[in-house]
Parts: sequence; C-alpha cells; structure tokens
Amino acid sequence: MTVVQSAFAPTWHAELDLAYARDGAATRPVRRRHAGPLRVLKHLYAEGPEVCQHILVHPPGGIAGGDRLDIRAEVGAGAWAQLTSPGAAKWYRAAGPASQNLELRVASGATLEWLPQETIVYSAARAELATRIELHGDARLFYWDMVALGRPASGERFDAGHFRAALDIRRDGRLLWHERQRVEGGDGLLDSPIGLDGRPVFATLIASGEIDADLLERCRDLPGRVRGDLTQLPGLLVGRCLAMEALHARAWLIELWRLLRPALLGRAAVPPRIWST
Repeated sequence: MTVVQSAFAPTWHAELDLAYARDGAATRPVRRRHAGPLRVLKHLYAEGPEVCQHILVHPPGGIAGGDRLDIRAEVGAGAWAQLTSPGAAKWYRAAGPASQNLELRVASGATLEWLPQETIVYSAARAELATRIELHGDARLFYWDMVALGRPASGERFDAGHFRAALDIRRDGRLLWHERQRVEGGDGLLDSPIGLDGRPVFATLIASGEIDADLLERCRDLPGRVRGDLTQLPGLLVGRCLAMEALHARAWLIELWRLLRPALLGRAAVPPRIWST
C-alpha cells in the first residue's frame, strides 16, 4: 500500500474591527470585534478622557506564509483615537505570501493617530500590505509606518522574498495620496543611491494639515542618525527617512511627532508608556 503524505501548513486569518464615538467630553470604544489571534488591550486615557488609546496585539508574535490580517477602525464625529502596538511586527520567511489589509475611516471633526512600531521583514518573507484611509470633512490624521528589511544585526540581508505595500488616502472621496512600494529581495535598489542606498530601514510620516515655514525648518533641523526630510503639500505634510537601524527611524518619527502634534492637532505630545517598555 502506498501512503501519500501531505504537508500540513497551518495559517492564521485574523480580523479586528474597532469603532470609537464621542460621549460628552470623552471618546469611548463602541465596537470591538475580533476573530482569530488579533486583539486590543484595555483602552487607556493617559491624556484624559478626550483621547482613547488602544494597543493592538497579535499574540502569535509574527506573520508567516498564508497568514492574513484584516484590521478596520472607524473614528466617529468628534472622537479621538490613538492606536499603537507593543513591539515590532515580524514577517517570517515563507514559501507563500502573507497579507495585511488595513482600513481606517475618520469622520468630520474626528482625529486618528496611527502610530505602530516597526515592521521587520525577514529575508525570504513575502509580505503584502494594503492600507486605505478615508477622511471626511475636516477629519485629522497623523500616520506613520516603519519597515526594516532583513536583520542586519544578525548578519541577515534581504536577499530573497519581497515586500509590497499600497497606501491610498482620500478625503470626501478625492484621492490625496496614492503610493505603491515593491522591494524584491536582492534587488539592486537596496544598495543604489537612487534606492535605499544600503540602508535597510525606511519610514514614512503623513499628517493632515499645513505648518508654517519656521516649524518646517525646525523639523528639518532635528538631529538624528537618519537621512530624512519633510515636504509640505496642499493639506498634507509628508516625511521620509532612511536609517541603518529601526531605533534610529523610530526616534526621528517620535521627535517629529513631539514638534508637530501641538501645531497640527492642538495637544502636547504624550508618548504612550508602551513605547518605553
């Protein structure tokens, strides 16, 4: 008798659906649905009741081939939500692609801060991320992402696999930002001066609103161990950096946030305690 053995390759499909609403002077979570290994911790009010902070947690600790994460968050009129993560998201080497789909909706008068920690893409991982953000009326957004390709501290270069990302931001249906990233393992752009220039970490900051020339120069003059700059577009402020380590990119983003939050959102920056643990 011939025994046919099939490979068992378990995958995770996780979903998280969040919503926030204004309740008097406070922001309250009004929807928190999940399926699979994706959660938020207890909501926190480190700045008082107006700003509701949630920490997104993926208990398996990493994303492997075939895994899929679907995250949706809706911030209702007048509410303010701040979403972050307790640590890096790790995308492991895999024979097949893994994906994350992120949908964020922000109503008129509402504020959303999307401030996760870094995404580490191991060599031979196949990471595919799609982010869609819908702003309505005068909704405010402060968004960043950090990506580290490979693990240089362990001697691992991003020599195989791929990283693909799509980001679309609309206000009242009108496209404000449209971006597509595609990095192939071992590609010449990893070291090219017109690409990543040998720096395995890159980060993006996008904030709604406009700042004056003086503050823009203060942001550009921030000391740091990154190669970065900011550009003021109509209604959007965009920052980019390249770095040798995720810690350097994170420090740069946080210092920008400290400077920009009072000007763009009207509140002093209070770093979440989870960033210090």
